[in-house]
Amino acid sequence: MSYNKINNTRILVTGGAGFIGSNLCEDLLKYDNEVVCLDNFATGRVENIKDFLNHPKFKLIVGDIRNPDDCKKAMEGIEIVLQEAALGSVPRSLNDPATSNAVNISGFLNILIAARDEKVKRVVYAASSSTYGDSPNLPKIEDVIGKPLSPYAVTKYVNELYAQVFKLNYGLDTIGLRYFNVYGRRQNPNGAYAAVIPKFTMQLMDYESPLINGDGTNSRDFTYIDNVIQMNHLAAITSKKEAIGEIFNTAVGDRNDLNMLVHYLKQYLSEFDSTISNVEIKYGSNRQGDIPHSLASIEKAQTLLNYKPTHNLQMGLKEAVKWYWENLKK
Repeated sequence: MSYNKINNTRILVTGGAGFIGSNLCEDLLKYDNEVVCLDNFATGRVENIKDFLNHPKFKLIVGDIRNPDDCKKAMEGIEIVLQEAALGSVPRSLNDPATSNAVNISGFLNILIAARDEKVKRVVYAASSSTYGDSPNLPKIEDVIGKPLSPYAVTKYVNELYAQVFKLNYGLDTIGLRYFNVYGRRQNPNGAYAAVIPKFTMQLMDYESPLINGDGTNSRDFTYIDNVIQMNHLAAITSKKEAIGEIFNTAVGDRNDLNMLVHYLKQYLSEFDSTISNVEIKYGSNRQGDIPHSLASIEKAQTLLNYKPTHNLQMGLKEAVKWYWENLKK
């Protein structure tokens, strides 16, 4: 599907060596943009950007958003910022709230200050569906949120508040994208805080039994990386005044429970190795800080940004599984 894209622009992608950031960098380079990537490689990886490290319009700055000087250096001559740098993961924030706060709040504030001082045109930033907290409402509508359930959720909500304050007081154009369970190529399957889709995919490829937290009926609005890329383009280029300073759900507008997710993973992986269909699934206790169900309303993004998601869960998983099989199968 075709949609309007950022082109011929100087763009800073913070966290550009991470899962989402590297996909954004790669896509932006297709449209004659100059891309500056700022990353401290705490969670980002060199292999994510190796294919375009030598691209004439790509520049890597190894630095930390917690360092104001690094932010100022990266911001020189930048027109648009895509702020992806953060420490994700609810469990990580529960184990180490101080570091999550330092990166996600203080680091975010440094980016806003540098963008203001360098007179950047717009900051599009990664917000999070965790902001909905204990709100039971489904689907999730941007203006109705509950109380946060984790330190991570607190940090991402504070990002929204700071962005709105910078627009109000300094005239800085900001748009927040509340990501809903993003997955796809380059998402790291390893480590204590790996996301469920790459983690389960790798376990199934190794004939290991995935452990579902709870009884498998918890549901999520799983969002493929290509839908996220589209939303970043649309938010960066929109000229609609009513969209500036706003928050937008970045999702599909559909939900699947964990049992269905594993069913699809086994089905698509079995096309490469039929033995995988026989791998047993295990169940454990619910995870602290998790919400039971998540489903986004995407009406606001459709109306103000002309967003049209291209991948539902089945389409996205097929592409993601193929990428993992071709790139990470041992």
